[in-house]
Amino acid sequence: MVDNRYATALVIGSVLSLLATVYLSVAVGTQHWYQYSSPPIKHKGSNASELKGEFINGDFNEKKYSGAMFRLNGTLGLWWRCIMVPSQSHWFDEPDPKLETWCVSFTLPQQFAVKLKHPEELNDEDLLRTYLWRCQFLLPLVSLALVFLSVHVGVCACLCRTFTPILGVGVLHLLAGLCSLGTVCCFLAGVDLLHQYSRPPEGVEGSLGWSLYLALISFPLQMMAAALFLWAARSHRKNYTRMTAYRVA
Repeated sequence: MVDNRYATALVIGSVLSLLATVYLSVAVGTQHWYQYSSPPIKHKGSNASELKGEFINGDFNEKKYSGAMFRLNGTLGLWWRCIMVPSQSHWFDEPDPKLETWCVSFTLPQQFAVKLKHPEELNDEDLLRTYLWRCQFLLPLVSLALVFLSVHVGVCACLCRTFTPILGVGVLHLLAGLCSLGTVCCFLAGVDLLHQYSRPPEGVEGSLGWSLYLALISFPLQMMAAALFLWAARSHRKNYTRMTAYRVA
């Protein structure tokens, strides 16, 4: 029989784990990890349409798509890159046209593409940026996989009516929280190195987006869930050992 304290800890830990999973899943699927605020675009004489065409239909080139994001209020995510361009009117030129968002997803080969220190030198590989980019999209997938694995372990524990596997659930959540934190750290380090590789023009300001904050919030939620699961498993084991010793005596 499970004590009410342990049952409460399991329920609260499960709710925290669910919230962390939802937050991290939304963060992975959205593009607002980092956003750029560009100066207003003059509709006449601007090359916004050319930048848009290269951004959407051009070859995968980090220098080109980062330059388009700098000039067109772009946003960057783990799987998406987006720009905002003025909508074109067929009848007249609007003084203040509405902005349309255009997004392009990173394909799996592009996620594993090699980053370069200098765009002119194809053999000058930047190992640090390459592995930071790969880690920033692999770590959240590992984190979600660990959480789903912990769910299966918890279900098996309930079916077998044993409390021992809950310790493994706590360890899995601890590892998942570290992966979530590693995702944010790798992304921020990668953006900082990207700005050294391709410097934003004057007047362009960058800021963290709400998607990154969702991923960052998932870290303490997973750690609190892990702490509750570990506490419940250890405390229940100690209590069970004491009760067994008392019965033997």
